[in-house]
Amino acid sequence: MTQPSLDPASEHLLRDLAPQVLGAVIRRYRDFAASEDAVQEALLAAAQQWPRDGVPDNPRGWLIQVAARRMVDHVRSESARRQREHAAALDFGQVVAAASVESRRDEDETLTLLFMCCHPALTNASAVALTLRAVGGLTTAQIASAFLVPEATMAQRISRAKQTIRASGIPFEPPERRVRAERLDTVLHVLYLIFNEGYTASSGASLQRLDLAAEAIRLTRAVRQLMPDVTEASGLLALMLLTHARRDARTGPAGELVPLPQQDRSRWDRAAIEEGVALLTATLSQGRVGPYQLQAAVAAVHDESPSHDSTDWAQIAALYGLLERMSDNPMVTLNRAIAVAMVQGPAAGLALVDALAAGGRLAGSHRLDAVRGHLLELAGNRDAAVTAYLAAANRTTNTAERNYLLTQAAAVREGGAR
Repeated sequence: MTQPSLDPASEHLLRDLAPQVLGAVIRRYRDFAASEDAVQEALLAAAQQWPRDGVPDNPRGWLIQVAARRMVDHVRSESARRQREHAAALDFGQVVAAASVESRRDEDETLTLLFMCCHPALTNASAVALTLRAVGGLTTAQIASAFLVPEATMAQRISRAKQTIRASGIPFEPPERRVRAERLDTVLHVLYLIFNEGYTASSGASLQRLDLAAEAIRLTRAVRQLMPDVTEASGLLALMLLTHARRDARTGPAGELVPLPQQDRSRWDRAAIEEGVALLTATLSQGRVGPYQLQAAVAAVHDESPSHDSTDWAQIAALYGLLERMSDNPMVTLNRAIAVAMVQGPAAGLALVDALAAGGRLAGSHRLDAVRGHLLELAGNRDAAVTAYLAAANRTTNTAERNYLLTQAAAVREGGAR
């Protein structure tokens, strides 16, 4: 007999609840690795039992209860920790009794987990990777793609992060206000990467993971509410809103990628654009400008342009120039190359792309080849453009992106770009 499977609504519920449950379990047991394993087992149990028995009235409490049982089993299996076994068994009763109360707490467990993962014993890179796993629900391969490193390297980084936390002796608990401020840069970077994965998925059949992008926006709103005087939190929220506003126009009826020049701008979310522009305007007037605000300014130029042809590319190139001086990110230079090509011609943009390629920092990235293909196409070098598009298609693991790049290569080969 075939095992019934979860319906899409229940799958979405589990994704939403996973970081909340993990935060609650870690807060009680202070063991990230064991808590993560226990929560994964609870999610697996839900996937097996809920289709048969129905979603419980308090699904969050149900998951916490199952995870707590797994933690008790874990403690019992360690003969050297008999005293902890007794304490955990007692605590299990408290967890079950408090589960319904937990679901009504004002504190957002996901937000708490977000700050908890930015642990002082970790480097920024390790904290980001760990949080993307725990809060964003990304796979190791997706995180590796975001960092432009091999999957094996990222797996080792995440494993070392857990070991470092365990060995540090520093309590893994919700930080105080002062500590939150110290960890804010890492938290914002995490949210930025989660949103990017939602905006363009690193792998899979769909171009976008709208649920992941929406969760990043929700968490960024919560961070901004928690720390309203931090302009970069507002800048990041503005960037997300202005970018996410185009989501409906980015894909066609069959889920195919629709590039920016061909998007139906009437399908852009005007309410999100207005909110994003208002946020950006307010933050820019407060003094110091950070990288998220500059990226939001680029997005605002695009969103406020009535058409692709009327876009102020000179302003975009200037903004990317400022951003390039502020951050050591090769993707910024790649984006600036596109804007420069629109202002000074494709040869100028290709020069920047070639310099990036020579530096090797984007080696193996499909985006470098995709931009090169686009600029070569604009320059009229059809054969080289086809080669670049095909190279990009071979390197991307996102089906929608691959199909678009193959379509572009075919169109250029036939003499008429789409």
